[in-house]
Amino acid sequence: MLEPTAGAPLDLRVRLVGRLTGRFSVARMNDAQLARAQRPRIGRNALTDLVFGAIAPGVELADETAAGAEGPVPVRIYRPHGDPAGPLPLVVQCHGGGWTLGTLDSADWLASNVAVALPAVVVSVDYRLAPQHRWPAAAEDCYAALVDLVGRAGELGADPSRVAVMGDSAGGNLAAVVSLMSRDRSGPAIDFQGLVYPATDLTLGSPSIEQNAHAPILTRDDVVAFRDHYLGGQDPRAPYASPLLAADHSGLPPALVQVAEHDPIRDDGLRYADVLRKAGVPVRSTQYVGMPHGYLSFPRLCRSAPQALAELVGEMRAALG
Repeated sequence: MLEPTAGAPLDLRVRLVGRLTGRFSVARMNDAQLARAQRPRIGRNALTDLVFGAIAPGVELADETAAGAEGPVPVRIYRPHGDPAGPLPLVVQCHGGGWTLGTLDSADWLASNVAVALPAVVVSVDYRLAPQHRWPAAAEDCYAALVDLVGRAGELGADPSRVAVMGDSAGGNLAAVVSLMSRDRSGPAIDFQGLVYPATDLTLGSPSIEQNAHAPILTRDDVVAFRDHYLGGQDPRAPYASPLLAADHSGLPPALVQVAEHDPIRDDGLRYADVLRKAGVPVRSTQYVGMPHGYLSFPRLCRSAPQALAELVGEMRAALG
């Protein structure tokens, strides 16, 4: 685990991104406004590539569907170019966005880079979003997609015996929840979970929520708003909403938990790493100093993004063989 430098300063570029994103805070949106905000798609152009990172060279993309909890959900499949010697590992990704925002486009940089660097078949799941679809719709969609994708891994050129899940922010929550679901329901064997600044305690019990209440990118008010839109008044202590609060964490897949120093939910990740360790789960946790929540969503602007990507790929490679 990297030891943080107390009060490491934020880069100027990060502060500027924080000011920009602050103008579109979900904390200022009601359900109708949020529904309108979900309609635009990012797409790809020079500006979005500059801010959010370009698709990695050497990867093929295909948009298809996978089973969701109540019908098909869109997925995007990333395969490295060339003919591999054998089936590649399968990595199922849950994108971030506070369970209310985020698209397949927003996950392109991370998913494509993991596909090429590992290499692996990476499948990003476009689960149903709140507030139209409250908890547990997103979690159940991601689990159903996992079961479907592992079941037809051969069609994808993937190995169903080498499976990982990964996600950032709300996607980190969903990757952790899917790992719990798969264990509890005797579902597919998962070899690794990559949890990037994950939300794990929707009771908002982490001290960092107050310590970093006014951080760039994500504020305490945003955290509360995302949680409320997702749960719609349901119990935040439910383990498939707050995986930290599950009664038993034994038997879960080995994990990498990455957190950002200047993040209201930093301690969600650190606390989850601790409970996994106590349950006997192999886990590595890393705190990236000077970084805000969402640093992998702005890889050209956040200096730690390449290191965090390399760590994620390295841990995943070691787990998947």
